[in-house]
Amino acid sequence: MQKPILFGADYSVYVRAARLALHEKGVDYDLEPVDVFADEGPPPSYLARQPFGRIPALEHNGFQLYETGAITRYIDEAFEGPALQPADPRHRARVNQIISIADGYVYPTLVWGIYVERVSKPLRGEPSDGKHLAASLFKAPIILKALADLMGGGLWLGGASLTLADLHLAPMMDYFGMAPEGRQMLEEHANLNAWWSRMRERPGMRQTKPTA
Repeated sequence: MQKPILFGADYSVYVRAARLALHEKGVDYDLEPVDVFADEGPPPSYLARQPFGRIPALEHNGFQLYETGAITRYIDEAFEGPALQPADPRHRARVNQIISIADGYVYPTLVWGIYVERVSKPLRGEPSDGKHLAASLFKAPIILKALADLMGGGLWLGGASLTLADLHLAPMMDYFGMAPEGRQMLEEHANLNAWWSRMRERPGMRQTKPTA
């Protein structure tokens, strides 16, 4: 059986989520670099496998797949190792709900609205969009409270065991926590803050840390 190939850049939260899933399953893989922010855009060879030019994409024994949620679920179901999705339908639905919240609210607000405006742009010498940042800072407490409420008293976002919800959200929280407001807001939710402390110390998080 061939090693799976993951296409994408290590700075991407979605590529990192897929890498975390591979790590937690104990799967050896190759990361094929694709920089969607390159001046010339994604190469034609990549657009042939992902027509929308987003990352990541996966190839495994001739099977090609794109969209992060599809990729991480495939990784969980196609390889041996600890299950990353609950068997119980209600717990499974909760995991999928949290993944949807991450995609719909966490990523555009905590990553693009706060991390990019507060941290990434200044590091690149670019001006921040004050209105975008202010709007995101207003929305962030709502998002964090929703996540904390859904998590409740469990060790992990989906309950007693680590799931795809944790792996999906963690890369986004890593960027969010680089902003001073992010660290302060997380500390307002003891359960979410404790989750992040556990999550960021996992070997997979250290091994998939972006190079830049």
